[in-house]
Amino acid sequence: MPKLKTRKAAAKRYKITGNDNFLRRHAFKGHLLMKKSNRQKRKLSQVVCVNVKDTHAIKLMLPY
Repeated sequence: MPKLKTRKAAAKRYKITGNDNFLRRHAFKGHLLMKKSNRQKRKLSQVVCVNVKDTHAIKLMLPY
């Protein structure tokens, strides 16, 4: 059986925690920041856990 390959795009976007949860960053923080409020930009800077429904697909992309 061949080795499983890691999806490099997913490896750059997600980080696994000790409890097999995945951390992700928020969208909408890349550009056009002048019109967004400081409160919105501060909340978008936080790291959050991925939804439980998406963890199975991410586990397939990150086998190791």
